[in-house]
Amino acid sequence: MTPVQCKMARAALGWSTRDLGQVSDVSHDSIARFERGESLKDRTVDAMRAALEAAGIIFLPDDGESVGVRVRHRVAEDSKSGE
Repeated sequence: MTPVQCKMARAALGWSTRDLGQVSDVSHDSIARFERGESLKDRTVDAMRAALEAAGIIFLPDDGESVGVRVRHRVAEDSKSGE
């Protein structure tokens, strides 16, 4: 997961750094530092990624031209119905 993908994933879910921090048990300051491009321990990034994936994010591989994320349909449908 790249810093840009982390930001994109949070935006897709409507999560703040505090929201991701609560779910991943990572401080929101660490998340902000990561998204600014600072290095974090692998296990910290893994915890954030696992939390985002559990919420329905799919990380797209870097194809040399772009990186991205997708949201599983079920998650998008749940958020529309207010669940």
